[in-house]
Amino acid sequence: MPCRPAIASMSLGRAWVHEMPEKMKQAAEAGFQGIEIFYEDLEYLAKKYGDNTKDENILAAAKEVRELCDGLGLDIFGLQPFLFYEGLVDRQEHERKIVKLKLWFRIAKVLGTNTIQIPTNFQQEGTSGDIDLITRDLIEVADLGIKEDPPVRFAYENIAWGTHIDTWEGMWDIVQRVNRPNFGCCLDTFNIAGRVWADPASPTGKTANAENDFQASMERLRNTIDISKVYYIQVVDAERMDQPLVEGHPFHVDGQPPRMSWSRNARLFAYETDRSAYLPSVEVAKVLLNDLKFEGWVSMELFSRTLADPEPTGPREHAQRGIASWKRLQSDLGL
Repeated sequence: MPCRPAIASMSLGRAWVHEMPEKMKQAAEAGFQGIEIFYEDLEYLAKKYGDNTKDENILAAAKEVRELCDGLGLDIFGLQPFLFYEGLVDRQEHERKIVKLKLWFRIAKVLGTNTIQIPTNFQQEGTSGDIDLITRDLIEVADLGIKEDPPVRFAYENIAWGTHIDTWEGMWDIVQRVNRPNFGCCLDTFNIAGRVWADPASPTGKTANAENDFQASMERLRNTIDISKVYYIQVVDAERMDQPLVEGHPFHVDGQPPRMSWSRNARLFAYETDRSAYLPSVEVAKVLLNDLKFEGWVSMELFSRTLADPEPTGPREHAQRGIASWKRLQSDLGL
């Protein structure tokens, strides 16, 4: 299967200033073939049906999104993010998450997708770093998912500010431990390079041994990953901060890791050096797409303060920026 460009729904953590139909329309018109759906987008859309905490209204929103996508010729290749799941100390909360997951199974079926993304847990309190517990929790969801008709698979993603698992190596170790046919991963150039190479809280914008550590990580990536377990990849960059993202910086939030604040406010598409993009995101993509020969969905995911701009041209501008990034990546990597 050749690489197919996708654009992620771009609302998580931002004000919903642009409606889903317009964002989807602009993605399709730009030339994207598919989108990721955020649960929060469904919650927002469900308000038109009444109480958006009720399952039936969330499902009605999912049906509307599926119909919109059908009309635009867009595939839905994933539903995300199933947040704060694995390693919970409060096991009653764990059981509540399992109940919620069963609703997500219903949503996925309505949307017509077979993939749910689970980011590594980044709650600051209430989680355990016990690898055995984390593994058991993820085996549980995988075993539930494979019983669905059609089966549901899970894409585990390392988040660069994860509480216990923040690198692709840590994530991959868990994938191997879970060892289920429907449990794989999503690899994100921001979360990889933004952890091993970049540090927004540093005056240099980099980690102490950035180049050597990054090259070593890429070599391990080439020699370690079973590409059949990579369900999709996300290609994204980020801004070089003018000043370290510490207390006093406009993006700083007390109690929030700098990489999380950076991610929520300052991601960019690959190649956007005119906007201060500086990560080696294309180098990560090259390993995945050229060296490991990934074939499948390539998502141009974005989180940025620019998404909260109420200008009606916003969705079109972001879609056009995203497709320009994809086309250059295609050309540079010979895709």
